[in-house]
Amino acid sequence: MAIQIESQIPIGNQDIRLDEIEIRLLLEGIYQYYGYDFRDYSFPSLRRRLWNRVRAEQLENISALQEKILHDESTLQRLLLELSVTLTSLFRDPSFYTSVRDSVIPHLKTFPFIRIWHVGCSTGEEVYSLAIMLQEAGIYDRCLIYATDMNPHVLQKAKDGIYSMERMKEYEKNYLASGGEGDLSDYYVSDSQNAIFNSRLRKKVVFAIHNLAVDRVFNEFNLIFCRNVLIYFNKPLQDRVHSLLYQSLSQQGVLGLGSMESLNLTPHQTCYKQVDHQSKLFRRIR
Repeated sequence: MAIQIESQIPIGNQDIRLDEIEIRLLLEGIYQYYGYDFRDYSFPSLRRRLWNRVRAEQLENISALQEKILHDESTLQRLLLELSVTLTSLFRDPSFYTSVRDSVIPHLKTFPFIRIWHVGCSTGEEVYSLAIMLQEAGIYDRCLIYATDMNPHVLQKAKDGIYSMERMKEYEKNYLASGGEGDLSDYYVSDSQNAIFNSRLRKKVVFAIHNLAVDRVFNEFNLIFCRNVLIYFNKPLQDRVHSLLYQSLSQQGVLGLGSMESLNLTPHQTCYKQVDHQSKLFRRIR
């Protein structure tokens, strides 16, 4: 006589979405095989971007994306572009640059040599904005700017300093609204399609790969821009990055965050004094 045994193991856990398991496996695979660590990125944003990549690759699910990435590095490179924060422009948020001109540059002028770290520089528009502002303040030659990103492809675009002419009218408005002292066109030459920024704006810039999730302090800085980067991380990774920024900032150094970012409830929030609330500028006081 056949005996029927009732399974005590549930067929599926309805509290966990299948794609969440797939995503965790994909991120672990990318970290173990390629060394890129996205495991502590904000999950809702990550899920959305990964599914965008699944559709773009004409695949059916995240597991299929994992298989393709682990066996084809070019697929990984396309994913890196999807996951990189590339929303940027010249003099983005002009009021921020106005505050830097008014409240930070006079402070920087007191130093004989100025080290600056531009974190998550993406395709470089905001690096050139900073270089132009320092040039107009007469201190660019005393500066060294480290512009870093985890993505080598966007870093190469930043190094090239070539941008579409279609956006120059918008950038000119941003430049003037930020307190620009001349014409933005003074800093680039144009062909029919592109604006090519002057090489002198790159002579004091070091473009380098740096991954906030795994890399460490590499210098001490008088000014750090880390704008609109932390919002893509979960709380443990945000805390790690805040500690990294604090350790990298000199006494009386200034930290600039994005409009949606804050020092509240971070490991070193009491170590800063607010310079400008609206523009999220803070000075390290201890």
